[in-house]
Amino acid sequence: MCGILGTIPATETNIFKHALDTLVHRGPDNSGIEVIDNKVTLGHRRLSIIDIDHGHQPMFDNEKRYSVIFNGEIYNFIEIRKELKSLGCLFKTNSDTEVLLNAYIKWKDKCVLKFNGMWSFAIWDNHNKELFLSRDRFGKKPLFYSDINEKFIFASEMKAIYPFLNKVDASKDFQWMKKNVFLYESTEKCLIDGIKRFPKGSNGIYRNGKLKIYRYWNTLDNLHDTPQNYEKQVEEFRELFMDACKIRMRSDVRIGTALSGGLDSSSVMSSMSHLFKNGQIDFGKKDWQHAFIACFPGTPLDESKYANMVTKHLDVNATHIDIEPLKNWHNLNEYIYKFEELYFTPPIPMLQTYQAIKNAGVSVTLDGHGADELFSGYDNLLDNLWDNKINIKKTIDILDTYIETFHQSEQFQKKSKFSVYSKYMIKKIIKTLLGKKLKLNDSNHSNYKKLDNFSQSLYLAFHETILPTLLRNYDRYSMMNSVEIRMPFMDHRIVSYVNSLSSSSKNGGGFTKKLIRDAMSPYMPKEITWRKTKLGFNSPIVDWMQGDLKDWFSDTVHEQSFSNSDMIDNPPKLKNDIMSLVNKKNNSFNKAEECWGKLYPYLWSKAILNKGYKYKK
Repeated sequence: MCGILGTIPATETNIFKHALDTLVHRGPDNSGIEVIDNKVTLGHRRLSIIDIDHGHQPMFDNEKRYSVIFNGEIYNFIEIRKELKSLGCLFKTNSDTEVLLNAYIKWKDKCVLKFNGMWSFAIWDNHNKELFLSRDRFGKKPLFYSDINEKFIFASEMKAIYPFLNKVDASKDFQWMKKNVFLYESTEKCLIDGIKRFPKGSNGIYRNGKLKIYRYWNTLDNLHDTPQNYEKQVEEFRELFMDACKIRMRSDVRIGTALSGGLDSSSVMSSMSHLFKNGQIDFGKKDWQHAFIACFPGTPLDESKYANMVTKHLDVNATHIDIEPLKNWHNLNEYIYKFEELYFTPPIPMLQTYQAIKNAGVSVTLDGHGADELFSGYDNLLDNLWDNKINIKKTIDILDTYIETFHQSEQFQKKSKFSVYSKYMIKKIIKTLLGKKLKLNDSNHSNYKKLDNFSQSLYLAFHETILPTLLRNYDRYSMMNSVEIRMPFMDHRIVSYVNSLSSSSKNGGGFTKKLIRDAMSPYMPKEITWRKTKLGFNSPIVDWMQGDLKDWFSDTVHEQSFSNSDMIDNPPKLKNDIMSLVNKKNNSFNKAEECWGKLYPYLWSKAILNKGYKYKK
């Protein structure tokens, strides 16, 4: 896992190094810069995971025609290397980077279809004077680009492009993005003017001053037949999931898991334990598992007791991390600068978790991201109501399942079946009558139109709205601390398989994520397998606003710059809403998150726009 930067034409080394070093957190172990015939400069910051001693980048092929910089991991590199060797390829290292480069030389852009992994990479062909760019199927690894001052620049994070801009300023689309936090990640729009986001599942060719981008992956084109028998589906899913975990345990450094005690992260950890105990790990350190549990003592968000059930069941030691906002809050400006994006949750719990993981000597975690959006762990479940609106029994089952997922606390409003049903159906009917439907990249695909309402909702959440945003966030949270996250649920084989199943295989009988529960029940404690309540990994923001951070929130909304900020739509109202929470007149968790989301653009502008980066010629 690393940070990459490149420019066409080449850039003077001192200027380039200044820009590359803004990515040092992504790759603290090694760096490299190559200027090739004054046509291109390629730079790399390395976090060493595979073949620690011999994976230096930029990496060249034997003929010095091709050079690559690569951010990510190819989990099936051992199998691909074996195939390439049978075709006559020779290897000097044991790195997945050399496998990737040789795969491109052999199969050109079709190589990405062989990769099981996550990546953003660039390959320069010095013979044809062209650059090949690629980003993984689901956008786990970031890639940005800009074409300014007769220079094409691409990088893992926007901040590496800042030094080349005439001015670091908010995008003309900033107000739209501010109001659509879950929508902009799947567009080319960026918060900084002059920078674009390279699309996921796409390749690009830059030649003669022009960039041509084309899509190579669409899950809707990769659906396939699945067994009608549910028990067979459970077996096939279990086999796929175990293999997804197995190949993601390949590492030359210590690996671990951020364990919440929820179904998803517990499934990952239990699979790793099963694989190890049954001698199925074919590569990597035997120092296979370190569980890290974030704790929020005395708050409704503390779920450490469930995580402890898992570690006790598996007989694995755990590191408990008490999340303390004041411990890192003085670094908030730095965190926002590194994070770059907008979101409605303070980043402290995530940052402290991955900071503790790194401090324990662990550089790779296998986490449970993606399962919620594949199977429905949150509000998407309600979209099942529309598909079953004339089936009273199923409607009641859906409502019961939905309500039982919510934690009971004064911070979370208690919901009744009638209010949930009526609110959803009225909203849905109005949208249907007005012809209002969320239309994004794949809304017009023929296979998308064949999906029921619930499956369409999940597809968009996974591919275009919620998950892309969370992937972006967790890339930043982890890489700020030089930690790589691997996500077994996001193995493309699993994504295609689950999207080929009917809704009844995903939820039913009072439970969400039915297939995961049945597949993993032999390996986990029953209290976790059949637990219904669901809390996302979040900040106990109400407790913080009324406790440790009370003075900070109060001071912030009384700043003159807050009142004058054009980043806030209605400063007086936001001030009143925040002070109502601070003074305990309001205890709503949803309201507190809403306030943070409205405050954050102001904090973002202070941390990023006020830094005044300029291109030093």
